[in-house]
Amino acid sequence: MDQLQFPFPILTLLTFLPALGAIFIMISNREGAIQIRWTALVASCANFICSLPLFFYFNADYTGMQFVEQIPWIKGYGISYFIGIDGISLLLILLTTFFAPICVVACWKDITKNVKEFMICLLLLETGMIGVFVSLDLFLFYVFWEVMLIPMYLLIGVWGNPARRIYAAIKFFLFTMFGSLLMLVAILVLYFYNHSVTGEYTFNLLKLYQLEYIPFNYQVWLFLAFFLAFAIKVPMFPFHTWLPDAHTEAPTVGSVLLAAVLLKMGTYGFLRYSMPLFPVATHLFVPLISILAIIGIIYGALVSMVQKDLKRLVAYSSVSHLGFVMLGLFALNLQGVQGSIIQMVNHGLSTGALFLIVGMIYERRHTRMIEDFGGLAKVMPVFAIFFMIVTLSSIGLPGLNGFVGEFLILLGTFKSNVVYAVFAATGVILAAVYMLWMFQRVMFGEVTKEENKHLKDLSFREIGILVPILIFIFWIGIYPKTFLSKTETSVRHFLTELNKKYEVSIQKQNDHLAVKEGEEVIVKR
Repeated sequence: MDQLQFPFPILTLLTFLPALGAIFIMISNREGAIQIRWTALVASCANFICSLPLFFYFNADYTGMQFVEQIPWIKGYGISYFIGIDGISLLLILLTTFFAPICVVACWKDITKNVKEFMICLLLLETGMIGVFVSLDLFLFYVFWEVMLIPMYLLIGVWGNPARRIYAAIKFFLFTMFGSLLMLVAILVLYFYNHSVTGEYTFNLLKLYQLEYIPFNYQVWLFLAFFLAFAIKVPMFPFHTWLPDAHTEAPTVGSVLLAAVLLKMGTYGFLRYSMPLFPVATHLFVPLISILAIIGIIYGALVSMVQKDLKRLVAYSSVSHLGFVMLGLFALNLQGVQGSIIQMVNHGLSTGALFLIVGMIYERRHTRMIEDFGGLAKVMPVFAIFFMIVTLSSIGLPGLNGFVGEFLILLGTFKSNVVYAVFAATGVILAAVYMLWMFQRVMFGEVTKEENKHLKDLSFREIGILVPILIFIFWIGIYPKTFLSKTETSVRHFLTELNKKYEVSIQKQNDHLAVKEGEEVIVKR
């Protein structure tokens, strides 16, 4: 696979600039919360600005990796600092840098204790997330995957809801760590198998892609090990049970980053690692994963319907929406995979905005129970407008971003398997039911609670947080070509290589079986 380098190490800067901001906050003598917040905001905004050249200088017609940087790290073990991006990772990196400054501003008044430590965790989390998306060395990828786990654990366990934050943090940590350890074992097996075939010890992902044939039984077990790690992170049904607790107990910005970016690491992992490395196992498990995705779509929607807590409702909606992403990925065609990539971004924007909106109302009322609201549209008209647009975006209204992703996914699934598409389409209907019913109960009717009669509408700070998200909600919904054009070539190349490796693997597997049968015949004679 070709590589395209850039004259400036922009990905290194992008990855470690937030960590430098965290170090500066750590060693500075500034104890004032305002100074610390401004430092974190400057670092995150600078990182977002630095990420923009990735979009504008990205060559959408180039099939290989771009902005590549490679430096030997531990030569004796074939470990290198190897980073780069293609159309599959580009939008996810931009999504990460886009949400980081929004989260800093969103917690400006929300977080009042241990502000310094909170901002350090937030910036280190950004470094870990970007590192996962740019890594092209399996060892480096695993390091960033684990590094990202620690600040998220602290955000939930230290600044979350006092009632059950420790339980939610430990559950999140144990689920993710269990999957990660199995993935580490799979990485090491792949590392030693590559050496047995090529004579080279390497964690270089692009070189591992070049393995034309991995025995069928190896592929199945290695795929399952990676699958468990990524399925937990997505999370897919039935590995989703950690997510509602983590979302419910996390502070607002923790929920935003968890929904907007962290969950995408699971779906990205399937695209970057599981599917291209193990093509035969990928085709083998298409029915199983598609069925689990459809169960997740319908189950997540049905459970969302009966939730009394706003945050928990949005959390279960993520299970449903990420089910669509997984279904599109394993349709194994251009429409399905492109739809899944754009839907990862759409889910980040819509669900991230929903958690911000829930956080804004929680700051005012200190409750998230749907029954404690009603008639808020009369008291907070500006809030109602933003809430309505984001709700319609989440259910996939034409003209808004959610429609583009869901339409492409269902189109790709229909081409792959009509039955899967029919069942998945029910999730769109159910999403409209639970989201619109929730919106109706919160925003319409009479203002029955005395506490709701004098609520302040959105401040300029809160409007400033939501407006950038709404711009992209409309932009993707009205003119998605801006973003789809960046991913198309990479997706086509990904599918071509996947099918080519699948055919080669099947042929070699058949040849191997034929030779084995011939040997058995000779022995019998």
